[in-house]
Amino acid sequence: MLFNSIDFAIFLPIVFILYWFITNKNLKLQNFLIVAVSYLFYGWWDWRFLSLILFSTIVDYTVGRKLRIEENQLRRKILLWTSILVNIGFLGFFKYYNFFLDNFITAFSFFGTEIKANSLNIILPVGISFYTFQTLSYTIDVYKRKLKPTKDFIAFSAFVSFFPQLVAGPIERSTHLLPQFYKKRTFDYLKAVDGMRQILWGLFKKIVIADNCAEYANLIFNNSADFSGSTLVLGAIFFTFQIYGDFSGYSDIAIGTSRLFGFDLMQNFNFPYFSRDIAEFWRRWHISLSTWFRDYLYIPLGGSRGGIWMRVRNTFAIFIVSGFWHGANWTFIVWGVLHAIYFLPLLLTNNNRNNLDIVAKGNLFPSIKELAFMLLTFSLTVFTWIFFRAETLKHAWLYIQDMFMGLVTKSGYIQTINLIHWKIGYAIPVIIAFFILLEWMGREGQFAIELINNHMNKVGRFVLYILLVYSITAFGSYKEVQFIYFQF
Repeated sequence: MLFNSIDFAIFLPIVFILYWFITNKNLKLQNFLIVAVSYLFYGWWDWRFLSLILFSTIVDYTVGRKLRIEENQLRRKILLWTSILVNIGFLGFFKYYNFFLDNFITAFSFFGTEIKANSLNIILPVGISFYTFQTLSYTIDVYKRKLKPTKDFIAFSAFVSFFPQLVAGPIERSTHLLPQFYKKRTFDYLKAVDGMRQILWGLFKKIVIADNCAEYANLIFNNSADFSGSTLVLGAIFFTFQIYGDFSGYSDIAIGTSRLFGFDLMQNFNFPYFSRDIAEFWRRWHISLSTWFRDYLYIPLGGSRGGIWMRVRNTFAIFIVSGFWHGANWTFIVWGVLHAIYFLPLLLTNNNRNNLDIVAKGNLFPSIKELAFMLLTFSLTVFTWIFFRAETLKHAWLYIQDMFMGLVTKSGYIQTINLIHWKIGYAIPVIIAFFILLEWMGREGQFAIELINNHMNKVGRFVLYILLVYSITAFGSYKEVQFIYFQF
């Protein structure tokens, strides 16, 4: 079930009514309702994969309970690794089996040995990368005694399967989200209004920004050999806004929906394209994943406490794993390596934590220096997104080669202008500019229009809401385009 579908538009109000008017007097019943509707929500794609969520839930619940009473350190480690191997095993099989098989065959073929093996027609369960990491955080936190294991199986099941963030995050920590299922929840009108505001903004990002950018990014990337260098740059920029609008839009809808039911989820995006260096970008992009890798991989490996070699090793490890997490393709690994290369000089010179504040905080405009660093960081990010979007490494290389070689031709710029004039039109660039403006004006909030009450009166807010709704209806796609991160 997609957030941008008619199905969800019917599903959400029904669940809301059942939650606040039928089950609101009994916490356990409320939690059971969340489990039931979450399984319905997920089973809408493919009911067969519900068994994976259920099995993972049972395993981690059981391991957590046993860790509570087990004092022997060896047995505790066995329990921890049981959880890790089960969860990572499922993830590895469904997501990476064919990748490793194909590369294994290629490696032996390189040395002159032919191996015959058939790949499997494996369907990737939606959201498996997200809920796997969420359940793992619970087991690891219990093992480290940062969290007491729950006795409430229904509450734990609700934590694992919570439908707003089940398939694409944010990847919540057990220490933050799980305790919220223990507490009685009361309807908060202001929180609900704020949730609806964030849902509206998320829908605008997805339906207007991401889906429109996707149309032209796909056109250019899928036919890259036919376009000039400047047009290829335009395609990369379109994809840059597509993936941000798509993924952060999902997060906004997920967080906003959660607020309707009395839950607070962590911020997953913090205006990353206004970053002044790559380190700041990664503090602002997919925050739930980057902090997960920081806490459960980077720090256990030694973090930045060791010598130069350890810091280099850990930096590349974290970014390569992050890239590989996104998909079973060498393009994602190269994407991760490039970000490691960008990040490493900042780390080695102790400049990776220079920009912890909000850019141009309290000011309408950034300084010339801030603007220059934002443009540089944005350009570096756009370049890496080419690998993320390309089908293969060869495709990425040819795209980049044609892009740089074709930038010097006058006819190429004429082609780009004609493409904008005849195919894309000027409405989409204007809407993107409007989007950037709203993001900039609202960069001190959790999302762009969160603090709108501070900037506009009632009439201004009403006009803005009308503009957003009009943009969704007039320029939005009605094809119910799937979110990009569903494939991860």
